Amino acid sequence: MISFAPLSVPLERRLQTLAVVQWIFSFLISGIICIAIFIGLFFTRFWFLSMLYSAWWYLDRDTPRKGGRQIQFLKRCRVWKYMADYFPISLIKTVDLDPTQNYIAGFHPHGVLAAGPFINFCTEGTNFSSLFPGIRSHLMMLTLWFRIPVFRDYILAGGLVTSEKECVSYLLNKKEGGNLLVIIVGGAQEALDARPGNYTLLLRNRKGFVKLALLHGASLLPIFSFGENDLFDQIDNPQGSWLRWCQEKLQKVMGISLPLFHGRGIFQYNFGLLPYRRQITSIVGKPIKVKQNTNPSQEEVDRLHQQYMTELCNLFEAHKTKYNIPPEQHLEFR
Repeated sequence: MISFAPLSVPLERRLQTLAVVQWIFSFLISGIICIAIFIGLFFTRFWFLSMLYSAWWYLDRDTPRKGGRQIQFLKRCRVWKYMADYFPISLIKTVDLDPTQNYIAGFHPHGVLAAGPFINFCTEGTNFSSLFPGIRSHLMMLTLWFRIPVFRDYILAGGLVTSEKECVSYLLNKKEGGNLLVIIVGGAQEALDARPGNYTLLLRNRKGFVKLALLHGASLLPIFSFGENDLFDQIDNPQGSWLRWCQEKLQKVMGISLPLFHGRGIFQYNFGLLPYRRQITSIVGKPIKVKQNTNPSQEEVDRLHQQYMTELCNLFEAHKTKYNIPPEQHLEFR
């Protein structure tokens, strides 16, 4: 039986829902609309608008690889506070970060749509700059998204940057420090396992970010986001199933995964593309100091990677019971 939202829902909660609707729309649909308008204008009397944008796009082509273009006014918009309050999302620090140092943060898990990392590190919805004064956050994203006209400018405004190595080098080579580069280590593939109660992380063989930390002498920062996997239900796709095979093939071809998920609707709670109102708490662990090594051996990479996994496990174990996770539940890596 369908459960409808009551008519007497407070205005504040309606605004929270609208904030999430615009975010879902922007990442699931607006990219396609931007491409269609950009191409479509060439066949109208307004063709010059697409030509002007093309010129701007060419001149601005290196920005995603060179730190992005954060616009503080947009990051501080009230809409992100409403979105953070919808779940709600909170960002917890365990130690202060030195603004003279650079950091590579591993964010776990990916979740279906990565709501936690977006709100925490691309907006001021959870007061990042107040928690970590002097630190500039940059969330890495697949290069594919920066090839979409207009949409690229939207994500650049929030501090998103391309996942290319050139971008990492540009940010981490800044001697003044204060750069926090956030990498969702499990990536698009991990999204295929994002469902309530799952604590399996795609990390065992993901060592590239560790090597980058060694190459640039950047401290490693583990982040675990409790509740990130609880926002949507997902159709069963176990390893070896035909659905999982199709999803993994598409992911290899397109670079993005296509989890078949559902949540709630705007006016009813049974089905739809909106996430459930479930708490997300992202906890930033203590940094692992890394000595720069411009030619690290595989053994050195493996050793630091193991230390990172140990610190991530310790972070999870120290906080899990606060978020109703049973004591016998532990992180699993594959």
